[in-house]
Amino acid sequence: MLIKDLMAEQAKLARIAAMKLAGLATEIKNAALLAMADALEKRQDEILAENVADVEKAKANSTRLNMIDRLILNPKRIADMANGLRQTALLPDPIGVEDFHVTRPNGLKIRRVRVPFGVVGIIYEARPNVTVDAAALCLKSGNACILRGGSEAIRTNTKLTEILNDAAISAGIPEHAIEFIKITDRDAIVAMCRLRKLIDVIIPRGGAGLISRVVEHSIVPVIETGTGVCHIFVDKAANLEMALKVVLSAKISRPSVCNAMETLLIHKYIAKSFLPDIAKLMIENNVELRGDEECLKICPNMKLATEEDWKTEYNDLILSVKIVDDVDAAIEHINKYNTQHSDAILTEDKAAAEKFQTLVDSACVYVNASTRFTDGFEFGFGAEIGISTQKLHARGPMGLEALTTMKYLIAGNGQTR
Repeated sequence: MLIKDLMAEQAKLARIAAMKLAGLATEIKNAALLAMADALEKRQDEILAENVADVEKAKANSTRLNMIDRLILNPKRIADMANGLRQTALLPDPIGVEDFHVTRPNGLKIRRVRVPFGVVGIIYEARPNVTVDAAALCLKSGNACILRGGSEAIRTNTKLTEILNDAAISAGIPEHAIEFIKITDRDAIVAMCRLRKLIDVIIPRGGAGLISRVVEHSIVPVIETGTGVCHIFVDKAANLEMALKVVLSAKISRPSVCNAMETLLIHKYIAKSFLPDIAKLMIENNVELRGDEECLKICPNMKLATEEDWKTEYNDLILSVKIVDDVDAAIEHINKYNTQHSDAILTEDKAAAEKFQTLVDSACVYVNASTRFTDGFEFGFGAEIGISTQKLHARGPMGLEALTTMKYLIAGNGQTR
């Protein structure tokens, strides 16, 4: 059977499940999420065994270290996934929530309520946690999901979906509500993107190449979750002791993720005092620094940054650094090179902070905090389906409501027009 036919068969099964899920009681969905969380912890040895095999293969294939970091599971990461499921169970169910109602002069009563999309397709790379997060959020929001993970994590993701499905079905979730694509051929991505009327929306999670491929080929509506060229601007009015801590953490705490800082902007008035201190800390933590010409006058051992550096998501221990004249110059640079993901200003100047938050065109704009907080779990969403960098329907960390659409319910008593 051709790849497109295999994909269509799975999508048809998911569509049948979606019709049953749409009317499922909140209590059943919550019970399933809790059962799924327990199952992950009880069967973690099975998961870790498959994950070790995936990691060993990735290393043998000379996979980049940042990709391997995303791929690796351990008891703590499994516990975090289980806790995400439990937190999702505690969240209010968005389905059926009424956010508009009116009675028209002719007596028609009009209500608007939240309803599931139906079937949600998620295409992602070597991050097994996405398998769990996506299944959790889709299930709670009444959607069936079709998951297509990267080939690097095929054994881990296959085991995860097996465990999640066993637990969910035993708790009353219909079969095929969580479908996993085991085809590692990249043609499966294109085939999935062509399943209009079987899949309602596709959400790609990964690097720029994956996202571009999905957007280019999809005739199914796409919610883009973009790459993260995230900036932090250290203003002249910043608390420099705090700035050292925030900037260092934003780069090194987990450099392979999309909310890590990639470019540091420093106000020219504090550059001579702040840059040497932060450069020393970065170098001590194995961060390669690439600065503009003004930076090299202060720290001549830095590499000279190129135009390409300002628009690069490194996902690695590399940081581009630029000295700017003021907050306006920082905003101009950010809006030119960012990916509309997450950007931050560190300052005690309220006017500068307000201008920065108003004019920076990003999904998440911070004052005196790290960009690393752009995350569904940190925002209280339980988990996230991705971080949308587009402006239609959903923007920023996407939780339950982002996986719903609306339906108008109208009641009359014989009105005609």
